[in-house]
Amino acid sequence: MGPTFNEQFDQHGAWRREFAQQLKRLASWMSSHELMDAALSERLQRLEDQVRSDKVMVAFVAEFSRGKSELINAIFFADYGRRIMPASAGRTTMCPTELGYEADVPPCLRLLPIETRLQTQSLAEWRTKRDRWQEIPLDVGNADQIAKAVEKVAEVRKVTLDHARALGFWHDDLADENPVPDAEGLVEVPLWRHAIINIPHPLLKQGLVILDTPGLNAVGAEPELTVNLIPQAHAVVFILGADTGVTRSDLAIWREHLAIEPDSMDGRLVVLNKIDTLWDSLSSAEQVKAQLERQRSNSADMLGVPLDKVVPVSAQKGLVAKITKDPALLVNSGLPVLEEVLAQDIMGRRQAILRAAVANGVASLRTETSRLINIKRRDLDDQMAELRSLRGKNASVIESMRHRIEQEQREFDLSTAKIQAVRAVHLKLLRDVFHQLGAKSLKAELADLAQTLQQKGLKLGGKKIYTTTFDKLRSTMGKAQSSGAEIQAMLNGTFRQLNAEFGFSLQVPAAPQLERFADDLSRIEQSHLQYLSLGNAIKLAQPEFAERLVRALAMRLRTVYESAANDLELWSKSATSQLDAQLRERRKSFARRIEAVDRIQQAASGLIERISEIEASEEQLLSLERKLQELTNQLITLPVTSDSTHSAQSLMPA
Repeated sequence: MGPTFNEQFDQHGAWRREFAQQLKRLASWMSSHELMDAALSERLQRLEDQVRSDKVMVAFVAEFSRGKSELINAIFFADYGRRIMPASAGRTTMCPTELGYEADVPPCLRLLPIETRLQTQSLAEWRTKRDRWQEIPLDVGNADQIAKAVEKVAEVRKVTLDHARALGFWHDDLADENPVPDAEGLVEVPLWRHAIINIPHPLLKQGLVILDTPGLNAVGAEPELTVNLIPQAHAVVFILGADTGVTRSDLAIWREHLAIEPDSMDGRLVVLNKIDTLWDSLSSAEQVKAQLERQRSNSADMLGVPLDKVVPVSAQKGLVAKITKDPALLVNSGLPVLEEVLAQDIMGRRQAILRAAVANGVASLRTETSRLINIKRRDLDDQMAELRSLRGKNASVIESMRHRIEQEQREFDLSTAKIQAVRAVHLKLLRDVFHQLGAKSLKAELADLAQTLQQKGLKLGGKKIYTTTFDKLRSTMGKAQSSGAEIQAMLNGTFRQLNAEFGFSLQVPAAPQLERFADDLSRIEQSHLQYLSLGNAIKLAQPEFAERLVRALAMRLRTVYESAANDLELWSKSATSQLDAQLRERRKSFARRIEAVDRIQQAASGLIERISEIEASEEQLLSLERKLQELTNQLITLPVTSDSTHSAQSLMPA
């Protein structure tokens, strides 16, 4: 059997740390050999940030009482020797709960009051207002204290129907989804809107984020969950009851919030939990196994997922087996199989994606650094040709050479005004693109949709305006792509002219490709069409719900726009940094050429010395290029291996 999810994640963390260290060594080496410019520095920083801050979010989604929290305990927290997430009978996780680790925040449980739903701010906005959250310190050395504190995520309060309706937990026309009133006409609602648990668990410290969601009513009432958090999860584990299979409410959650295209099922995993309920002394092992296989097959067919994506487990037996160190029970629980699927299917895919992105980044870094080395080499070649032409020449020829160099320098200095004019046009075009992709433009493009969805009553024509809005968003991305091509064409013409006039070797990078961001917009559009369906018409009729939906959608769209703008900015810096580098090298070249002529005028040996210096410099450049290849190859081929300081033993809490 392969590595468990915990072991694979541990190895992934070790790889990220080693990659970041090697990247720092590369940056230090480049700086010490004057191979660093603004664009290269930003590329290095982005690569380091991408690897260091890489988060892997696993979302656990299910209807109430399917054993989500117990499964989280069994996979991630068995080393505490007890349950950390509340997992008693009945409803335990009443609000969406995130488990992660931020080093600049002390270990704590943060709880956002449910009353914040009565206000217009999105969940992302509330995250920045720490004073509005209730914060409970956690003692990382005391598992009992942590578990006791985390029980608060199960807290509820009783409210009137009007208050429940305002909070989004009561819909007059959706009786099946409403909580049951008590004798006094009050209903239970969660006390908290969202919970964030910040603890330095080894896996959480390495970038794992766990999202534990409540049932259908709570998921549907919080658009930001289904618009932002769940779609951004690298893996979604959907839990069913092995005894019940796919129920009507299970199917509703799947269809409304989790169903995706069949060719995109890599990030979806279905767990048939509580298989121990089928263990029956009156049935043989073969009969139980056959019953489980029927349930797996039926569940796969109903949800439209491959059979190997449906894994039967008993989270409770798996947790007990880990704590009591019972290997036979652990195998029977099916938990090791699930952990292996998580490791290979989810972590393996995430590693492959990150490694591919990193390899592309390192390759671009190497190409641009090699270009800098070639600029230096070309200047040395020009100087060498110039000096060899002076061999055996008299003083008047050498003096004439000096005057010619000074004249070239004056002409070059005069050309900087033209270069600055090109820069001004370039920056203006770039500012126009950034404006197109800015927050104000996005807000304007969403204005009609927001106005339509936030008016009272049924949203007639909402779907048409929704489609029109996304057509406009894609059109904006297309205009940004065209603007990028226009900037590239302008720089291409300018660079050709400078290459002809000054012998530069400027090359404009290929125009930025923004098609993937347009594809992102289409995926967002398709994945949230269900909110405009007839089944959601009642919820959408509530202005508060509609406003939260628009805000959540705007947050996700803003991320796409900002990513596109960042790509354009890096592309622009990559192009202009070449010009800066060649201008800088040319100025240095003029100074070196004049210095060489002065030395030759002072002594005949000066020519020979300078030629020897240039030959040594050329050798040094060859050595730099070989070292660059070596260092970047090490980054690209860095193996994923276990780190002895973060082995499976270190999964015990600190």
